[in-house]
Amino acid sequence: MQPGHGGALYHFGTSGAAVAAATAVTHPLDVIKVRLQMQLAGQRGNLVGMGTIFTQMVQVEGPRSLYLGLAPALTRSVIYGGLRLGLYEPCKYVCNYAFGSTNFAFKFASGVIAGALATALTNPTEVLKVRSQMSPSRTSTIGVLKKIVAEEGVKALWKGVGPAMARAGCLTASQMATYDEAKQALLKWTPLEEAGTASTLVTAPIDMIKTRLMLQRECKGARVYRNGFHCGYQVVVTEGVTSLYKGGFATFARLGPQTAITFVVCEKLRELAGMTAI
Repeated sequence: MQPGHGGALYHFGTSGAAVAAATAVTHPLDVIKVRLQMQLAGQRGNLVGMGTIFTQMVQVEGPRSLYLGLAPALTRSVIYGGLRLGLYEPCKYVCNYAFGSTNFAFKFASGVIAGALATALTNPTEVLKVRSQMSPSRTSTIGVLKKIVAEEGVKALWKGVGPAMARAGCLTASQMATYDEAKQALLKWTPLEEAGTASTLVTAPIDMIKTRLMLQRECKGARVYRNGFHCGYQVVVTEGVTSLYKGGFATFARLGPQTAITFVVCEKLRELAGMTAI
């Protein structure tokens, strides 16, 4: 089923459902990643690993803490996932129509555009997710939203949108273009792992900066980071260059399953809906 034949809803629906399924499975790793990224913020010192963070959370906050922020995460997955993957194909068709080609460069560009646009529209849900993941009080999503708007204003819901768009653009491009090319070359599972590795190396520092900006509260006028570039500079100066990769292993550990589940579920749903493969 091609765009223009009534398939737009199917494109977004299958994509959103696939990303939501992957998010539900890998969410604990996302929570651990955010906790790792916020370790020793603004200072140097010995960092603990994924295993220690996991054990501490389960012992102190209970197993349910591994699913903090799940509601906004799933909401974001359906909308963001549907837009991100759903816009990728239309972008490819536009490139093919305009330039008569869908080579790797155009596929990469399509991924960047799709990821960045989807993030710009869904950034508030990402802010709510990150704030909830760092809040052991288990305040409801609505409660977190009301608190942010009351204390910091509506614009706070778009904190970190610049780095978030950059990260999503790179992530979508590396995942979609690599997956697309791999399928064309008749390869199977290894390319997904390679896509996860490439995605982590490129996006981990951007993701860490995004998290710091989103968790920065300005209700008392204090503002540690002015923007994404200033945040990155401050992290390097106060915590060291390697701190840009805080939570990097958790990101990689999550991206592999996340990517695999997303594409497998999406392809199966597209098949059931009578659509062509990605």
